Amino acid sequence: MTLHKFNLPDVGEGLTEAEIVSWKVKAGDTVAVNDVICEIETAKSLVELPSPFAGMVAELLVPEGVTVDVGTPIISVNDAAAADAGTAPAAPAAAPVVDQPLYGKLEEDAPDAGEPAGRPAGGPLVGSGPKADAAKRRRRVSSTPAPKPPAPAPATAGSGPAAAPVSPAQLAVPAEGIDPRPTLGGAITGLVNRVLAKPPVRKIARDLGIDLSDVVPTGARGEVTREDLVSYQAQRDAEVDKADSFWGKTGRPQDQRIERIPVKGVRKATAKAMVESAFSAPHVSIFVDVDASRTMEFVKRLKASRDFEGIKVSPLLILAKAVIWAAARNPSVNATWVDNPEGSDSAEIQVKHFMNLGIAAATPRGLMVPNIKNAQDLSLKELALALNELATTARAGKTQPAQMQGGTLTVTNIGALGIDTGTPIINPGEVAIVAFGTIKQKPWVLDGEVIPRWITTLGGSFDHRVVDGDLSARFMADVASILEEPALLLD
Repeated sequence: MTLHKFNLPDVGEGLTEAEIVSWKVKAGDTVAVNDVICEIETAKSLVELPSPFAGMVAELLVPEGVTVDVGTPIISVNDAAAADAGTAPAAPAAAPVVDQPLYGKLEEDAPDAGEPAGRPAGGPLVGSGPKADAAKRRRRVSSTPAPKPPAPAPATAGSGPAAAPVSPAQLAVPAEGIDPRPTLGGAITGLVNRVLAKPPVRKIARDLGIDLSDVVPTGARGEVTREDLVSYQAQRDAEVDKADSFWGKTGRPQDQRIERIPVKGVRKATAKAMVESAFSAPHVSIFVDVDASRTMEFVKRLKASRDFEGIKVSPLLILAKAVIWAAARNPSVNATWVDNPEGSDSAEIQVKHFMNLGIAAATPRGLMVPNIKNAQDLSLKELALALNELATTARAGKTQPAQMQGGTLTVTNIGALGIDTGTPIINPGEVAIVAFGTIKQKPWVLDGEVIPRWITTLGGSFDHRVVDGDLSARFMADVASILEEPALLLD
C-alpha cells in the first residue's frame, strides 16, 4: 500500500498559484489515471486537473475557495484500492442516482438527454447549468429481446438488472430538431451552431420565452436539454430577484451596506495587465463611421449558402477577415514593442508575419482574450468555425492558458452588448486593438439622398510608439473599406 500526494502543477507558463474552485471527488472515491479530480482557477483561466494516480482518494488536502502555491500537495491517493478492486468480486450495479436541478419549477417530463457525464467544449457558463454528473442516461433497448439467464449470477463489469419489457410507445423517442432561425446571440461573437433540441424542450422554451440560442447546451451531441432550461431560467430569475433586493436598508450604517469582493484569479491578472498597458504604452484612439449595409447583405447570403450550412455567421466574421487583410497592408499594427531585448541598450519593434487574432471575451470569471492561431491562413469558412469554437469555449469558462498566449492583434465586439463605440485598452504585448460597435439602421447620405443604411462605428487604439497617426488612419480606413465592400476580400 502506497500513499501518493499530488502537488499542484504549473498548468501554464510560469504560473505561481491557483485557487481550488471545486472538487470533483471526495475521500473514499475510487479514481483512475486521468480522471478529473478538481477545477482550479489560475491567473489565466479555469482548468480541470486530471489525476496522475489510480486508487482510492485518502484525503483532500486543500478546501474549495483556497488559493495555494504551485507545488503544494492538494490530494492524497492510496493505490491499494486499485489492487483490491481487481481481486474483490464486483458488487451488483446500483441504480444511478441523478442529481436534480437545485432551482426551477418546470413540470416533470421525460429526460431529454441520453448523455454520459462528460461535457462538450460548448458546456455551460461557469456558475450555471447542471453538474456534469447530473446528465441522465437513456436506457438502451436492443431490437431483439435479450435471452433470459438460467440463474442469478454475480454481476460483472457492464452488467445490470434485466430490462423490463418496453412498449412501442416507450421506444418512440422524439428526434432532435434543428432550429434554422438566424440569431446573433453570444457575448463575444454570436457565432454558434444551429441549436439542437428535442420538441419537448422547444415547447418549454417557447412557454418560458427563452431563446434557445442564449442557452449553453450540455448534451453530448451539443443539444439543449431540459436541465439546461431549468438552470437558465433559475439564473434569469435570480438576477431579477437580486435586482429587487440589491439596495440595502437605509437605516443601516453605510459601512454595513458595502459588499467586499476579493480580487483574484483571472480578474486580478487582467487588472494588472490593463494597468501596465495603460501606463506603459502611450495610447492614441481614432474612430470611423462605416456603412456596413453590404456586409449585412453578404452575411445574409452566407447564411443561405450550402457551404455555410450549420455554421452561425455574423458581421464579426467579416470584421475579423477585414482586420487580417488590413494588417497585411499595414504590417506595423501587427507588432510588439520590446524594451532592451536580450540585454540590449535600446528597444526594438518586432513585426509579426503571422496573425494570432485575439477576440476579447467577457465571461463570468472576468475578461479573457483567447486568440486564433495563424488566422491569416484560414478561409472564410475555417475562420467562422474557429470563431465559433473560441466563443463556445470562452462562454463555458474552459479557455486554456495556451489559447490566450501569443496574441498579435485584438478585436473586441462591444456591439454584441448594444454599444456604439469605445476606447479599448491595448492587450499587453500588442500595439493595436479594434472595437466593433453595434450595427443599426441610421439615416445616411448616399448619392445626395438621405436613406436608411446599416451603420456601425469602429474604434481603434494604438501604441503611439509603433503606430503613428498616419498608419493608424490608413489601417482603420482599410478595415472600413472591407465592411463597406466585402467583395474586396475576393481580390
